[in-house]
Amino acid sequence: MIRVLVVDGEALIRKGFQHILDAAQDIEVAAVPGSQALRATREMCPDVVLLDIRMPDVDGLTVLAGLRRLRHPPVVAMLTTLDMDEYVATALRSGAAGFLLKDTDPERLPFLVRTLAGGGTVLSSKVTRTVVDVHLKTGPQGPAARSLARLTDRERAVLVLIAEGLSNTDIATRMHLSTSTVTDHVSAILTELEVDGRVQAALLAERACLLKPSRDQEGG
Repeated sequence: MIRVLVVDGEALIRKGFQHILDAAQDIEVAAVPGSQALRATREMCPDVVLLDIRMPDVDGLTVLAGLRRLRHPPVVAMLTTLDMDEYVATALRSGAAGFLLKDTDPERLPFLVRTLAGGGTVLSSKVTRTVVDVHLKTGPQGPAARSLARLTDRERAVLVLIAEGLSNTDIATRMHLSTSTVTDHVSAILTELEVDGRVQAALLAERACLLKPSRDQEGG
């Protein structure tokens, strides 16, 4: 079972997400307001937390920082709306595994949770150029973007799959490689691009237009 905690300032949103995820046989879900997030996480030990980025009772970024300090922190994806670019960028720098919009297609939500639980990334299909540029501090001709040219063909292929939300195990299966080989490639990619993690690398791939335009970018 994948344990999921939904943290949102609006009861309607909490109940909606809980209802959708409850229907999945492999997901166990609870939902709480922001003020109860840390206590609920310690009690439940969720694999994934879906965290509202702005709440009336407590700031989502403060909750994220608290979750990241736990001995065994869960994977955290931020719930957001389209006008939160600055907050999203800060959340990603603080260790969030991605972000998705509150109006995400309900049918895709269990898949996105499974993606997060499996070590993949979740990026909304409506990710804006502002978020990417603020987060990476680069434009299309910036140093991070230029470093893409130094990647090998195989590393670029791995980067695309990272951006599609695949975990190392899934990438290994897709490319017929060992997981250890993929892990080495991912490490080399992060070093070459001078980014801190998979989400940053995925955002850079988005910014460089390496992905197919028609692809739904939420979790691949």
